[in-house]
Amino acid sequence: MKNFIKGIIVGIGGIAPGLSGSVLLVILGLYQKTINSIATLFKNFKKNIIFLLPIILGFIVGIFLFSKVINFMLINFEMYTRFSFLGLILGTIPLFYKEVKKKGFNKKYFFLIIATTCIGLIIFKINKNIFPEVTNPNVCQCIILGVTIAGSSIVPGIDSAVILSYLGLYELYVSSLASLRLSVLIPTGIGVVLGVLIISFIINRLINNYYTLTFSIIFGLFLSIIPNILNSSCILSFNLNSIISIFILLISCMFSYFLGNIKVGIAKEPKYKSKKAIFVEKNRTKIIDIFWKKDYNNKR
Repeated sequence: MKNFIKGIIVGIGGIAPGLSGSVLLVILGLYQKTINSIATLFKNFKKNIIFLLPIILGFIVGIFLFSKVINFMLINFEMYTRFSFLGLILGTIPLFYKEVKKKGFNKKYFFLIIATTCIGLIIFKINKNIFPEVTNPNVCQCIILGVTIAGSSIVPGIDSAVILSYLGLYELYVSSLASLRLSVLIPTGIGVVLGVLIISFIINRLINNYYTLTFSIIFGLFLSIIPNILNSSCILSFNLNSIISIFILLISCMFSYFLGNIKVGIAKEPKYKSKKAIFVEKNRTKIIDIFWKKDYNNKR
């Protein structure tokens, strides 16, 4: 039930621009285990399915419940909505920076982050004028939509809503969910399944073998999408709408940062360890081996 509820929260992140589902998987402490379970799905099928099923069901429920809300908010309160998304994505920056620095970070990775951010900004700028909005998609475009959703949901820091917007598919995605347009949703679902299986396998290998390099590139791409959250409807001036928008931005940023701190707080180890705890930690293997031998001899 806990994983089902967490899946609903991840689904909300998957539909909301600025807060990707993979970010929430990291915050909720499910990312590594989820990726590993998908990548090794057929090695231990029963165990992996039992773990993944409630998360997947919750994810689907979260998307369908929240899609109509997002659609309504973007139509009626676009400026407020986009500033809230910007706040949510800004609040996750400290969490991702800590993830990048977790294993063997040095100056060369800092320059890699800057380079990846610049490349991402250029790519998003180019894509802005290349891909028109899709209204009547073919099967191939629907599968691409599904693969994009899968990839941006799996890779932390890559916001599916922003990527889909630049591919001209975001409005189609939200409206199809809101109206249950099965001619689009069924091939999109096939694309999601294919994308999840393939991309999670690749990401799992990259994280296991090139952790800091992988997360540095991800972090750079994550930073590059930030300027693209706002559009022409979000111009600030000296009026009430601008004041409310800035207030919403700050509240959203603090909320997102608070979620990140919960994850960090859970992961922190105690500052003080007793001599007994240190001894047990250093000699864990020996202690287990001694007790196993005793138990084995008793059974004989």
